[in-house]
Amino acid sequence: MNEKKQNRSLRSLLEILLVSTRLGLTSFGGPVAHLGYFHNEYIQRRKWMDEKSYADLVALCQFLPGPASSQVGIGIGVMRAGLLGGIVSFIGFTLPSVIALIMFALILQGLDIADAGWIHGLKLVAVAVVAHAILGMAKNLTPDLKRKTIALLALVATLLWQTAFTQVGVILIAAFIGYFLYKQHSHSDDADICVPISKWFATFCLVVFFGLLILLPILREATALNWIAMFDSFYRSGSLVFGGGHVVLPLLEREFVPTGWLSEEAFLAGYGATQAVPGPLFTFAAYLGAVMNGWQGGLLATIAIFLPAFLLIYGTLPFWDTLRRNPKIKGALMGVNAAVVGILISAFYLPIWTSSILAPIDFAFAAVLFSMLVYWKLPPWVVVLAGAIGGLLLTFL
Repeated sequence: MNEKKQNRSLRSLLEILLVSTRLGLTSFGGPVAHLGYFHNEYIQRRKWMDEKSYADLVALCQFLPGPASSQVGIGIGVMRAGLLGGIVSFIGFTLPSVIALIMFALILQGLDIADAGWIHGLKLVAVAVVAHAILGMAKNLTPDLKRKTIALLALVATLLWQTAFTQVGVILIAAFIGYFLYKQHSHSDDADICVPISKWFATFCLVVFFGLLILLPILREATALNWIAMFDSFYRSGSLVFGGGHVVLPLLEREFVPTGWLSEEAFLAGYGATQAVPGPLFTFAAYLGAVMNGWQGGLLATIAIFLPAFLLIYGTLPFWDTLRRNPKIKGALMGVNAAVVGILISAFYLPIWTSSILAPIDFAFAAVLFSMLVYWKLPPWVVVLAGAIGGLLLTFL
């Protein structure tokens, strides 16, 4: 009986690996597109979950910081085959783009790209992409005056005090404010979700998540080890980003470019390459790590930026039925979401805007790229290609 159970478990894991790898090789278009691919493959074709459970899982991952589509994939793997199912699902969906971006980083290191016109074009693409992401988030996460005020205060604080602890402090304060302002917020009834994870293990994951968020900056200040500093920067970025891979760009740029870990040119070359590969956009971290410390750095960065996603999805799934019905918890999350909008606007201004929009023609071209992305609904890789070509042409004007 046990042998049959083990065989079924192995078959399930292999099936998850094959399906998620195929998705990892073909899923272009960012987190929203990934959710569509997941729905088509996992729900409509394979019937691994019902529609309502999938919607509930997506709702949870939208509440949590980190790469929403990757967390949904992990959650589906967990419900299909337990803890290992989540890990296997993540590996299949993520590994193809991690390998591609590490290889790109190692090739790029031998090239001189500092003054390339196409790099400036990619900077302008970054302006368009991040502006689009922030506008969408602001519309959804700051619909009323109270949350707009929280976002404004977060923007001011993070612009005036740019330290490793400011973002964490702003998030915690916003959670308290949201808790008190929205604790009576109405909530709807949702269907039950059955999760094969024990509550003690979930609690352990949450303790590790918050423990690392607090301890890593302290260890970074107390030691002179580069790998701890790298791990802290990637872990914190993965812990504080709501809304998917596009919005992690300004946070990662602020962590690594002003501090001299890598150049603005190398950063934006990798961002352009990330747009051209399938899978989660958070794999941009693999490129950054590889530029700074070879393939070992790429793997370390990948683990660090995705670790919060694992800890949060494992830590909250067993409690989600209770949490999503608690208006006080929802209130705290509403405050946090609003503060993240302010943090991202701050990071969008410095360094994204200040290093990219240097003349009126830059703003004009960024507006064209923004329109291509938002109004003409062109695929991101087309916008990236147009930005690189346009950047080259701007050098002749």
